[in-house]
Amino acid sequence: MTLLTVPEFQHRTVLLDEAVDALDLAGDRAHGIYVDGTFGRGGHSRLILSRLAADARLIGFDKDLQAIATAEQIGDPRFDIVHDSFATMTASLAARGVRQVDGILLDLGISSPQVDDAARGFSFRNDGPLDMRMDTTRGISAADWLAVETEQNLEKVIRNYGEERFAFQIAKAIVAGRAVQPISSTRQLAGIVAGAVKTREKGKDPATRTFQAIRIFINKELEDLETGLNQAYACLAPGARMAVISFHSLEDRMVKRFFASKANVEQPDRRLPIRAVDLPQPEMKLIAKMKPSDAEIEGNPRSRSAVMRVAQRLPIPLATTGGAR
Repeated sequence: MTLLTVPEFQHRTVLLDEAVDALDLAGDRAHGIYVDGTFGRGGHSRLILSRLAADARLIGFDKDLQAIATAEQIGDPRFDIVHDSFATMTASLAARGVRQVDGILLDLGISSPQVDDAARGFSFRNDGPLDMRMDTTRGISAADWLAVETEQNLEKVIRNYGEERFAFQIAKAIVAGRAVQPISSTRQLAGIVAGAVKTREKGKDPATRTFQAIRIFINKELEDLETGLNQAYACLAPGARMAVISFHSLEDRMVKRFFASKANVEQPDRRLPIRAVDLPQPEMKLIAKMKPSDAEIEGNPRSRSAVMRVAQRLPIPLATTGGAR
């Protein structure tokens, strides 16, 4: 078996203390079971472990083999790592004898080591193979997908996942470019996009939105998030909290709507003869919305777009029984 070497790329965990504080690990809660659904390079997990009691448990998830290699170096008997998406949470926890947990943290998007390693193909700043898979053992690479996808679907992905207004022009340019030679490198794709995008916001590279769109599509990030939010909620014990850090509007919108759907319950017409005890009850309480401080952004500019939302699962109301009718 070949040992995986973990490159020494720096990663600065965004909202480190704030996210762990949001899980409320004080008192009896320090003895619970927790989930870090996006281990990354372990910043959040290590801090969580430092605050947990000896009989507590932390289960991490990640699709990236380099993240798994880092996780396996922790060596804490309270910690277990799962090489899979947090979208498999229900089954993965059940396989470990866990039905409910006391808190869940999701730190979405990609990590700095993934961006900075040109061999991963996530960034156009350094030339590298056009891969973009978080889990390189599964799925199709970005290069292979670009080689076969229709112009119509290319436009749809770039527009919907990248919120790119020049999606039509970019898709057309990609199809024209691959007819000349395969699109296999990050700089090659970035050049094609730059030629199709005539104007762009000041300070933003023309390829930014397209690379984001392709990465999200290749890794099924939004599909995983939708499934993962529902599975995470199902695993939360009453009183448990879920904190989610997102880095672009598509993710944050999904998280906001999901939490709102559980916290804001539509009430029936007050004129109807319904007892207060029979009214629909909220299932979650919104706790906080938070962004990085100016100091954190200055020290880590990549944290600028981060938004953390926190919600708590409410206890299930006790069923009431009426008298004989």
